[in-house]
Amino acid sequence: MSTRPPARPATGTDRWFQLKSQIHSRLLNSLDPDQLRTLNKDGMRDQIGLVVEKLVLDDGVPMTLGERERLVEEILDEVFGLGPLEVLLKDPTISDILINGHDNVYVERNGRLVETNVRFKDAGHVRLVIDRIVSNIGRRIDDSSPIVDARLADGSRVCAVIPPLSLIGPVLSIRRFGKKLLTTDDLLKNETFTAGMLDFLSACVEARLNVLISGGSGSGKTTLLNTLTRFIPEEERIVSIEDTAELQIQQSHVVRLETRPMNIEGAGAITQRDLVINALRMRPDRILIGECRGAEALDMLQAMNTGHDGSMTTVHANSGRDAFSRIETMVMMASQFIPDYVIRQMTAAAIQIVVHMARLNDGSRKVVEIGEVIGTDRDQVDTATVFELERTGMNSRGKVMGHFHATGYKPACLDRLRSYGVHLPESLFREVQAIKDN
Repeated sequence: MSTRPPARPATGTDRWFQLKSQIHSRLLNSLDPDQLRTLNKDGMRDQIGLVVEKLVLDDGVPMTLGERERLVEEILDEVFGLGPLEVLLKDPTISDILINGHDNVYVERNGRLVETNVRFKDAGHVRLVIDRIVSNIGRRIDDSSPIVDARLADGSRVCAVIPPLSLIGPVLSIRRFGKKLLTTDDLLKNETFTAGMLDFLSACVEARLNVLISGGSGSGKTTLLNTLTRFIPEEERIVSIEDTAELQIQQSHVVRLETRPMNIEGAGAITQRDLVINALRMRPDRILIGECRGAEALDMLQAMNTGHDGSMTTVHANSGRDAFSRIETMVMMASQFIPDYVIRQMTAAAIQIVVHMARLNDGSRKVVEIGEVIGTDRDQVDTATVFELERTGMNSRGKVMGHFHATGYKPACLDRLRSYGVHLPESLFREVQAIKDN
């Protein structure tokens, strides 16, 4: 449970916002519109400094040198950036920013939620920041469309909800993407998986096996998908399809497609299913769907079954087995006339490897299971576990302990891997590696 940090006294907070508003107003009055359009951040810094100096001299406002510098920076953030969010966006240790109304802001660091002392002036201040974010990418948010998915310039994903849907004022959630793209070495160091598990997954990608990554929200599915795309040969043409662009694919021959919401007249929406259907006409070698969540599942399975080997997607699920139940449900959203057993047969034929991710109690993200699809029975898609994480407890510092281990099962796909020139040692399927106690 997080501890609420001490906030500034109400009177101090009110005074601070009053000072910012006063200086902002004086600044706007001292500049004509042409100057505002041509000033850059450095030029505006000088102007704000002069206004602050005049305020201190004329009104006798007590203010230390540190407070003056902080005030200048915050006003610059209001004019050129996203206000109080800027200080959080500059912190590379923060992975999520959660704004629950104007006076309740949380961040996630190292997988744990912590409340901050960052505050907005009022609900209108939060709304102003949301409007600035969504307008930059041509989206809108208003009473007729009170929910919006957007993204920041650095690729961070934004979800905003405003009244009347939100009862506590405007709500904003930002899923950060670090400026530094995590490498396979970073993930190995973080013990997201073992070197042997990575060797197996990279071999599956090179041999053009279709891979499904499952897991809960914030479990690391997109990070793993980004990692696996690095093993796609450079000469192959990739088409990525997402609701909000998050994938950071390193290859040069990539076509990135993003859905479009309906316009103010309630028309013009382009769904993921529309994009998957269109992608089939674009001569893709591989199709990547950032997250499969609806009727596009049917077209995705058909694409995987008709010459687009090596395609990958993610899905929200509590286990690898549950992921196939979710896909079955999503296919039925596209057509209710396909029998259950046909959907299962189609799924088993399309997907060869399923990888399940989880965010553990200590906030770490790990691959907890890698399985191979081996067929279907009457009620479900059958999988055989190749690698798994066995948890044994927690140490004195709250870190989850356990070990990754191979189950001893030799995947049937090894023959296909060898046909692509990938030869994995048999010892790989007997490996055991404990999580480090540090």
